[in-house]
Amino acid sequence: MAKITAAEVNKLRKQTGAGMMDCKKALVEAEGDFELAIEVLRKKGQKVAAKRADRENTEGAVIALVSDDKTKGALISLNCETDFVGKNDAFVKLAHDFANLALASTAANLEEFIASDFAAGQTVAEKLVEQTGVIGEKVEIKAYYQLEAPLVGTYIHAGNKIASMTALSANVEGADVAAKDVSMQAAAMNPVAMDESGVDQSIIEKEIEIAKDQLRQEGKPEAMLDKIAQGKLKRFFKDNTLVNQAFIKDSKVSVADYVKSYDKDLTVKAYVRVGLGA
Repeated sequence: MAKITAAEVNKLRKQTGAGMMDCKKALVEAEGDFELAIEVLRKKGQKVAAKRADRENTEGAVIALVSDDKTKGALISLNCETDFVGKNDAFVKLAHDFANLALASTAANLEEFIASDFAAGQTVAEKLVEQTGVIGEKVEIKAYYQLEAPLVGTYIHAGNKIASMTALSANVEGADVAAKDVSMQAAAMNPVAMDESGVDQSIIEKEIEIAKDQLRQEGKPEAMLDKIAQGKLKRFFKDNTLVNQAFIKDSKVSVADYVKSYDKDLTVKAYVRVGLGA
């Protein structure tokens, strides 16, 4: 049997994130062959992943990052099964590693990102399987988004449970503050869309029907229902679309008006909000 040194075990642990005993067992099984030991750990991950494929994984960490020049943002949600794992420093670091990769990625969607290279000859998918074996829980990336604009800002809610990012139309003075504030607004208020045009027709129809049912219960004449329901729909848009919502730091102005306080032509171009379990 090959003699396994502590240095070899530590090297394998650093590269894979696996526990010391798992690394030692893998090196013993591989008779000291480092690359073969990595394959042993990956196969262990595949076995664990297969066993836990049907598990719910609504805990984890949502991370949003922005490039140094603030023109590109990336957001990923790395999910696991328990809050204990989701708060672990190593897991949060892994989520940041994936987010940094997403920031540099050319992948057009989550599927492409999962299939892309992670490091050391591994794809993102293979790294997830490996970490499922290391952690012992189902580990999965459930969200991957990018935003590009003249100015992108991000916000991560305490505990990495919710993250958001906002794209603004120009990089004017104070725009970075505005982008962070709007991202915080999105995280806190969870709007259904950026503005009226982005609200799904099925949501609109549902809100109109709810309004009509309420009006009927109040005894309003049938002939008046459409007009009153449209008024209630406008209120729904005001409360539930990002740029029309009252700004959380100053309820006297809308988010759109708050942004324009930095520059009359400044607008919100896009936003992304992701919460665990959502």
